[in-house]
Amino acid sequence: MSTETPSRRTRLPRSVTRSGRARAVAGVTALFLPLAAMVGLAAPAEAAASATATYTKKSDWGSGFEGQWTVKNTGTTTLSSWTVEWDFPTGTKATSAWDATVTNSANHWTAKNLGWNGTLAPGASISFGFNGIGTGAPSGCKLNGAPCDGSTQPGDNAPSAPGKPTASDITDTSVKLSWAAATDDKGVKNYDVKRDGATVATVTGTTYTNTGLTAGTDYAYTVVARDTADQTGPASASTAVRTTGGGGGENPGGGKINLGYFTNWGPYTVKNLVTSGSAAKITHINYAFGNVQNGKCTVGDSYADYEKSFTADQSVDGKADVWDQPLRGHFNQLRKLKAQYPHIKVLWSFGGWTWSGGFGQAVQNPTAFAQSCYDLVEDPRWADVFDGIDLDWEYPNACGLTCDTSGPASIKNMMQAMRAKFGANNLITAAITADGSNGGKLDAADYGGAAQYIDWYDVMTYDYFGTWAAQGPTAPHSPLTSYPGIPAQGFNSADAIAKLKAKGVPGSKLLLGIGFYGRGWTGVTQSAPGGTATGPAAGVEPGNQYYKVLKTTCPATGTIAGTAYAHCGSDWWSYDTPATVTTKMAWAKSQGLGGAFFWEFNGDTVDGELVKAISNGLK
Repeated sequence: MSTETPSRRTRLPRSVTRSGRARAVAGVTALFLPLAAMVGLAAPAEAAASATATYTKKSDWGSGFEGQWTVKNTGTTTLSSWTVEWDFPTGTKATSAWDATVTNSANHWTAKNLGWNGTLAPGASISFGFNGIGTGAPSGCKLNGAPCDGSTQPGDNAPSAPGKPTASDITDTSVKLSWAAATDDKGVKNYDVKRDGATVATVTGTTYTNTGLTAGTDYAYTVVARDTADQTGPASASTAVRTTGGGGGENPGGGKINLGYFTNWGPYTVKNLVTSGSAAKITHINYAFGNVQNGKCTVGDSYADYEKSFTADQSVDGKADVWDQPLRGHFNQLRKLKAQYPHIKVLWSFGGWTWSGGFGQAVQNPTAFAQSCYDLVEDPRWADVFDGIDLDWEYPNACGLTCDTSGPASIKNMMQAMRAKFGANNLITAAITADGSNGGKLDAADYGGAAQYIDWYDVMTYDYFGTWAAQGPTAPHSPLTSYPGIPAQGFNSADAIAKLKAKGVPGSKLLLGIGFYGRGWTGVTQSAPGGTATGPAAGVEPGNQYYKVLKTTCPATGTIAGTAYAHCGSDWWSYDTPATVTTKMAWAKSQGLGGAFFWEFNGDTVDGELVKAISNGLK
């Protein structure tokens, strides 16, 4: 008997084909051609000793940046065309541009005006921009063959990044920041101090004290230098600060892990993590799901993951996505969330109930599989979003939606290869079966051997019982312990955890699973567990309903084995409540577990009461 069912995670990420996803290009030109192809495209530009070109880095998102050049006619006669040239250091380059034709020969870059913006009257200016990758700044700027500052000296370079801020004198409402000075060929004028991405002060020195903060709150600080030409350089490395007070330590779970699954197909958005108060309570997010196909980790839903545009009211920071930004979708929203809540770590989950069928092929070559996963998770477009990988194989050498026969060593071999590739600085985790029965799924694979390579297991201690047994008997789907009349021995959290410990898995590497939903039958006349039924109760899926709905439509009428149940009319449901979650967290602490995880955010109330119960219970 399986501890997982097709209704456990059947929400297959949508295969979306949207004709409206093509980027609009009207009024914007993004054109890259070999230099040889540029011959004859523009007349020679006139000398421009009375014109300037200045460079500004408009934004920097870690894996890329937006640069802008502004050409200004400082003379008394009209310019009929302009050409800006500069050099980038190796590793820095433009990837797309607008309002200019941009070409390059190795590290030397050339931008020429378009047909409509080449003429500049005295005093007029024009700007063109580009997206790029790398950390270098332009040098050796020339405008129509002359120095870009209008003199006979080399062009003005943007300042370097200041040193990473150091936080000191942290109180409930303030923090002092200090940083090493930036450098610039013409001198640094001042520094913009940014908190959670927004400028909170501009100072001339290398210290700043930020006041008016909220107690017990996470902030992220960076510093950007500005030179005498008002050019800004790259941002410093980010420093995370949590103010004192507020009833909590630096870890929202008091040192324990409080991890939630975020699904890319539901109506729940990353912003809901903020508005519900859950972002301040969790420590980790598993983003579900990536697929496993042809021996590789692959993207699950590109539209939801990194293409979908969010409006200002849907966005974490209140800023709408624009068509030409390098990253959109949930990935970009998670990036914004981490900027505001730097304590949160995000893992990309692969597999799940529906997409576990590819693991058997993948582990035939664990090294190649690990390489494919690393290449995808560490893709430069979103590498800063993810702190590791989570592998949800349901189940190694056992049956889930499909059956696997790869052998007991398959999970150990996979995790060993993953650790070898991802290294010590990335998190590697796995969601695993909670079948504690003799000869069950936990006995089918070497979970003990694999444990040495992972950071923790998410033990799926839910879905033990449900309407796959359509006539019952009714039973709590997430029993903490066994109880008289339980339909199957070993199908409870305590037996699963005990079996894993007996296999040599430390308690600190085990997270207790909580379902934010209930399992229910209809046609039930008996209030206590063990009754007969006629089939699944109506819900978001047959026999499945969110906690946020059940708490009012079918309130709990009793508890058994640490889990609530409810009999309302002819329906019978079992689910966890804040009270039973508190009991389970106390048990998890008594067992020395690493914390808890849950499936999934969308089942909680708008004020995140289950997330809050886990967080408070783990302290």
